[in-house]
Amino acid sequence: MESGAGKHWTEEEVKALLSVWSEKNIRKQLHGTLRNKGIFIYIAKRLQELGVCRDWKQCRAKYKNLKYEYRTVKYAHNSGDVTKTMKFFHDLDAILRYEPVTQLAAEENGRCSATEMQPNTSPTTDSTQEILEDERDLANSTPASLEATQIKKETIDIDDDSISTTSEDRSCTPVAKQMVGTENHIPLEAAQNHFKVITINDTGAGKHWSDNEVRALINIWSDEKIQQMLEGATRNKEIFEEIARRLMKHGIDRDWKQCRTKYKNLKYEYRALQKENEHLGNPKRKMRFYDEVDCILRRQPLGTSGWGCESSSLLSVSVGDATANTGSLSTKRKTWNDEVSPVPLKKSASENAILHFQKLLTERVHTVTEGKKLLFERLCKQEEMQDLNRKQLYTDPSAIQQVPAPAPAAAMAPAASDLKLGKKVNEGKTKEVYELPDIPGCVLMQSKDQITAGNAARKDRMEGKAAISNTTTSCVFQLLQEAGIKTAFVRKQSDTAFIAAHCEMIPIEWVCRRIATGSFLKRNPGVKEGYKFYPPKIEMFYKDDANNDPQWSEEQIIEAKFCFAGLTIGQTEVDIMSRSTQAIFEILEKAWQPQNCTLVDLKIEFGVNVLTKEIVLADVIDNDSWRLWPAGDRSQQKDKQSYRDLKEVTPEALQMVKRNFEWVSERVELLLKTKSQGRVVVLMGSSSDLSHCEKIKKACATFGIPCELRVTSAHKGPDETLRIKAEYEGDGIPTVFVAVAGRSNGLGPVMSGNTAYPVVNCPPLSADWGTQDVWSSLRLPSGLSCPTTLSPEGAAQFAAQIFGLNNHLVWAKLRSNMLNTWISLKQADKKLRECSL
Repeated sequence: MESGAGKHWTEEEVKALLSVWSEKNIRKQLHGTLRNKGIFIYIAKRLQELGVCRDWKQCRAKYKNLKYEYRTVKYAHNSGDVTKTMKFFHDLDAILRYEPVTQLAAEENGRCSATEMQPNTSPTTDSTQEILEDERDLANSTPASLEATQIKKETIDIDDDSISTTSEDRSCTPVAKQMVGTENHIPLEAAQNHFKVITINDTGAGKHWSDNEVRALINIWSDEKIQQMLEGATRNKEIFEEIARRLMKHGIDRDWKQCRTKYKNLKYEYRALQKENEHLGNPKRKMRFYDEVDCILRRQPLGTSGWGCESSSLLSVSVGDATANTGSLSTKRKTWNDEVSPVPLKKSASENAILHFQKLLTERVHTVTEGKKLLFERLCKQEEMQDLNRKQLYTDPSAIQQVPAPAPAAAMAPAASDLKLGKKVNEGKTKEVYELPDIPGCVLMQSKDQITAGNAARKDRMEGKAAISNTTTSCVFQLLQEAGIKTAFVRKQSDTAFIAAHCEMIPIEWVCRRIATGSFLKRNPGVKEGYKFYPPKIEMFYKDDANNDPQWSEEQIIEAKFCFAGLTIGQTEVDIMSRSTQAIFEILEKAWQPQNCTLVDLKIEFGVNVLTKEIVLADVIDNDSWRLWPAGDRSQQKDKQSYRDLKEVTPEALQMVKRNFEWVSERVELLLKTKSQGRVVVLMGSSSDLSHCEKIKKACATFGIPCELRVTSAHKGPDETLRIKAEYEGDGIPTVFVAVAGRSNGLGPVMSGNTAYPVVNCPPLSADWGTQDVWSSLRLPSGLSCPTTLSPEGAAQFAAQIFGLNNHLVWAKLRSNMLNTWISLKQADKKLRECSL
């Protein structure tokens, strides 16, 4: 059965899939793109046009199975077995003729996997492959030949959101497979001694590593003690368990296998990139987090600005790299000096080649370019700042979710000019929208250095405004996305542009007001400026410059019967946009409060994603989109109103406006940070309750709250229980205790009676005695106040609501959860009514 399917693929359906797959642009996207859900959505759409009704998961599963079966047959043919065949072999051969032949290898768990035996530049991913021993990279290479190959296990029918699960991975050329000076390839048995592959079943992975998670992992890896342990240990399970515990303190739920897998993939990709750039003459290939990994492996201070870069084109080979790359052929994690035998032995040709290459590599290390010198100086200057950042990351769990300051131009993502731009989709007063042929379903939003007012009645060029607006929009959209709001934003592409999902825009401006000011006073005479709306007031304006954007009612929008990307805008859609507008305003309002800045009002627009057919927040949110009053004082306004209020536009006046915009763009990055900290400590009466407690810990991670698990019994060891309580009270970090005790719950009441910190009961009730046991959590003596919730997720949400009072990032996730729950109910009701009709 295909993934997500239940219906056999007919011959006509397979032919239709092959016809779409055979298109050059589709093949290029499938070969070069890591996150390919959007591509298979597009393929499913094309199949629908051909009369084949299949969703994107079914298309992807069939694509993978066809590739797997083809490679099995192809390898058999190359091995002399011409009896093995399959349907559509010749069609697939025409499509895949330039891809590597594969050999089957048996997994320990009985599943089949394909091991590539020819050079390929396939991406390294967390969920499908890993070269564990990157110290073996030089085992089969010589200075004269560094052909690129890799061992890859491709598991069939992994039903996750995308084949590749790491946004930061880039395709790279792995190590050499073929020996120069030998007559034959290395046999499979020998290759298995040099490489070990971890699949998704081995690691427990399959969950995308976000950029913030990778940054946190790199930050821990950069610790000197961690580096020393990793270099000196042959068995490193305990080390990665420690790394996983540290990540958990910052709200990242990763087990030790996932941490080790990611660590090794980062090292492997870094070294493969160096080999390719050094020996294959391709200096343009890049990887994410190159600077950070390079600094660690060269044992240099980790620079703060490197945290913000998406890629780096540094092509140096360092001393740390030479040391790390000179691994043995048979012994895991030993240095070269440790492996040299004191007894003279006759060396094979391959060992001599390795020694020769190591000598060349060591000599090359001592040649330092001017660019490397500059980097070294920059990193040294930033050492103190990095130490400060590490301290902040340890004390502030939310620091792992922040967006760093823009990196230097050399370390930023490829500029918009590096993208192949298609036709111009739209052009507004302050931005241009271009199609991206190489990224299906996405567009490039290019900002202009232009500021306007009064429907462009006043228009001026303001140098640097494009970069300021792009920074503001990117930070705001990232804040909303991390909270759980659906937006069109994909990523910041350059200083002045970002990539967004292609949407058909709904021509309605949604305005949310907390304070009456501006045009509202003109349309509502008698209302004084400063009047506050509880809840915030929602207004709609139809985008029509010729008529000065007239105000519309909900009824007018519904009666207009707009239809965009196949979605008709009715009552349900209007309600969703109205509720979303209020939630977005409240999240941003809460985010500005720690900076003593009042969000007065906000203007946003929605669009319909052409691929998913759902309403998302689109367009931009920059300093043109809101009114901001520092300390609630209108005279200090920092938004575009300062430009509107100008009686005469002079160069000096424009500079004043630009300073206001820069003030906002500098502080908008602080919206992704919080000074507040907190944690949840789950106390379980017995280790048998661990699975129940793990659910609480997992739910806490969704809110970005660190969670620790402890075992203690208030009945059997009350002194130890109170000692643990005192331990957490003593470090000054705000803590919520969750008591998990079955049968007679003495843990929660004892904790509640001996601490001023919040305590919540979350008993794991049994089917036999649950109705009786719960009373020990509900019937408490006077003077105790520990509420009881039976749901592990409810206990985590209770803690999040406490921390959300002082942490706007946690509060934003709670507010977004409320909105998404409401939207799901609204959409379910609409579907039910449509079925009934």
